[in-house]
Amino acid sequence: MKKWSLIIIVAAILGLAAAYIIGQILPNMRTSNSNTEVDITDPALIKKGEYVARTADCVACHTTLEGETYAGGLPMLTPLGAIYSTNITPDQETGIGNYSFYDFKNAVKHGVSPDNKALYPAMPYPSYQLMPDEDVAAMYAFFMSDVEPVNQPNLQSELPPVANWRWPLAYWQVLFDPKRDFVPETDNELLTRGQYLVEGPGHCGSCHTDRGIGFQEIALSNADSDEYLSGAVIDGWRAKSIRGEHRGLGTWTTEELNDFFKTGRTDTTAAFGAMAEVVEHSTQYMTDYDINAMSSYLKTLTPAPNKEKALSEKKDITTQKLLDGDYDSRGAILYAEYCQVCHRADGQGVARIFPALDGNSAIYSNKADSVLQITLSGGRMPETEHDRMAFTMPEFSNLSDADVAEVVNYVRNSWTNQAPEINVDDVVKMRAFLAKKPKTSTDIAPDLSIDATEEGAN
Repeated sequence: MKKWSLIIIVAAILGLAAAYIIGQILPNMRTSNSNTEVDITDPALIKKGEYVARTADCVACHTTLEGETYAGGLPMLTPLGAIYSTNITPDQETGIGNYSFYDFKNAVKHGVSPDNKALYPAMPYPSYQLMPDEDVAAMYAFFMSDVEPVNQPNLQSELPPVANWRWPLAYWQVLFDPKRDFVPETDNELLTRGQYLVEGPGHCGSCHTDRGIGFQEIALSNADSDEYLSGAVIDGWRAKSIRGEHRGLGTWTTEELNDFFKTGRTDTTAAFGAMAEVVEHSTQYMTDYDINAMSSYLKTLTPAPNKEKALSEKKDITTQKLLDGDYDSRGAILYAEYCQVCHRADGQGVARIFPALDGNSAIYSNKADSVLQITLSGGRMPETEHDRMAFTMPEFSNLSDADVAEVVNYVRNSWTNQAPEINVDDVVKMRAFLAKKPKTSTDIAPDLSIDATEEGAN
């Protein structure tokens, strides 16, 4: 028995050693050499790189609240602990100042660092690998020549031992990030550009596509599956489906999407959470053509599987009751006390100021995570040059768990809205999550903002 135990132990050690050695080799098989010479002083190339970096939304993840731009340190929560974004300023000691273009390209497109280690897939290299080398070269010129160097050491992850080993990530990359090229779905130039931006640098699937057992996106393109962009929960927000069903983008027009990407709001809705940061740091700077390309492409996506293409009609009996002072539930009383002054008795809010609650697909989503989070923690609209003020939603964490559940259920099922009800346990879980979650820029209101009592979203 002892002999067999020893054999098993030795075999296990040898197997682990072999896996480790192979895990050290695998990243080399992903990288690609490059003879491309990048003139990092070329003004036109730098300008192009700045725009490409906007389309890739680099600043949102690599900048902390009140931190130096691109200096990293933003915590990203995982089930096992936080990992932190890195310093991508051209500082030679703590940033990427010593990166060659080859190093930069392999990190961005292939998820491999200069010391041949696999990067965490929080970096959306499965999407960035679709970017042509010319665009990556332009980004390299921008980061090396136009970004201010910041000496700020990178933070170690909070993952526990074993889970923080890097070499197993090489196997993750083999399994879940196969080499692929951009394959247009159509020969229409506008739609092809939109598909590329959504699938590639925009990495929309990173938030809007559900994750599998290995924390991989279950689909990387529409060609893979119609589960692509069908919605997911990330950082406690419900990144809604952006496909064609009713709870997705079925009720949106292309023009509304264009307005939303450019300004972070429409006459009835407003961005919040991570999407507010996308608008504030990325999409508001994109050309009208690129914005229209993304919107037009998204509107071609068919409804997600097993989701209602349309909801049954529901008569609004809420408005008159509120106007009559007929508060027939605890939720109605809470709504009248805390919400009605901004969002009105009819739930329609005020155009471009206080988002509508009735008919807002973020409100009646099957999962109430976003409504719960913004009710408990508040937030603000993105700041853009297109609207004079970024209005805010104050937090209502002072309400009891039972009252939060009551008012959220009331809003999600009043007027014409129809949504599954939540319970007190859902509120408790969200409070516990928020207690651990770090603040981001869109959680903090600027000094000149005006408070609102609820905030809708895309």
